[in-house]
Amino acid sequence: MDLDFSPEDQAFREEVRAWMRANVPPKAGPEIGLPSHLETQAAWERKLGKQGWLAYNWPTEYGGPGWTATQRYIFDTERAAAGAPVGSPFGLAMLGPVLMSFGSPEQKARYLPPIAAGEVFWCQGYSEPGSGSDLASLKTTAVRDGDHYVVNGQKIWTTQAHWASYIFCLCRTNTEVPKQQGISFLLIDMKTPGLEIRPIMTIDGHHHLNEIFLSDVRVPAENLVGKEGQGWTIAKFLLTHERTAIAGVSDSLYQMNALRRAVASDPSLAEDPLVRRRLAALEVDLMALEYTNLRTLDRVAKGQPPGPESSGLKIKGAEMQQAISEAQVELGGLSALPWMSDDAAGHDVFRSATQRYNFLRASSIYGGTNEIQKNVLAKLLLGAG
Repeated sequence: MDLDFSPEDQAFREEVRAWMRANVPPKAGPEIGLPSHLETQAAWERKLGKQGWLAYNWPTEYGGPGWTATQRYIFDTERAAAGAPVGSPFGLAMLGPVLMSFGSPEQKARYLPPIAAGEVFWCQGYSEPGSGSDLASLKTTAVRDGDHYVVNGQKIWTTQAHWASYIFCLCRTNTEVPKQQGISFLLIDMKTPGLEIRPIMTIDGHHHLNEIFLSDVRVPAENLVGKEGQGWTIAKFLLTHERTAIAGVSDSLYQMNALRRAVASDPSLAEDPLVRRRLAALEVDLMALEYTNLRTLDRVAKGQPPGPESSGLKIKGAEMQQAISEAQVELGGLSALPWMSDDAAGHDVFRSATQRYNFLRASSIYGGTNEIQKNVLAKLLLGAG
């Protein structure tokens, strides 16, 4: 495996770095590792969309730049290094690939261009009360009625539903077959009568999660993606993309660099051998994660499937995010006690550390809990279970 970047890739890095330097909003940095604000996120995504870089994982035929796997990696690391928010993943990293693989020509033409342009937000209707890790046990139903499906049920932990114009939703269309075979994948307009959003406030003090209640929501049958009963296949395809994105290697690199600068600014920390040892251990773990990510990119560049790495990256990526945020809180000490106060003493990394720490407690849960991902890896690698 060759991990050296070519001269062309190095030139590409300089192009991206220069653009980021000229276009990233001045206060974007503290948003890394925290939920963004709608106005900040929308403005940034429209700017990237105008540049043609928002859907950076997409091929040119669907509005993406058609970059190589290496260029996509370079772009994401430079985006994080500049302190810019990551794009909302639900349309870009999840629904987009689904529609490219399973959508009709009409669905691709209608839904993909606004996503690539940064004109619309999507959300994900998967988890339900009692149906999280065991997603196939979901209870939300979609009953065919002429040219529509009538949807009834509840979704929970729905990130950015209060921003979204649409939701992609798993619904049970057949109760007479094994549970995985009776699920379908629907696209639903959030303004449809009968759809209600209720906020969930979380421990980080933000509103980014929601409950969604669907009562006799009528969805055009043309909004079915793929075939009826194909939803489980589509869901597994989508989750592979989600788990790779959740690894957050680039953002962990950003946070690690920020922590290193914060420690260097305080001689009592910088000269402490125990602090230096802790930073070194984090650096080693992060380097191992980055190289695993690069090995995955190498496989993709050679036309090979990523294999079990998506689950492995998700597990270690979540643990890495939590370990760095924990170090930011503990090394910040009294500076980490205030809650996002610009007037508090100490480095800004420490002032936002507690909120970031609380937010990232969920990183080992969403996208499939780390415990479940370890079971997946055991089956793939060891044939266990």
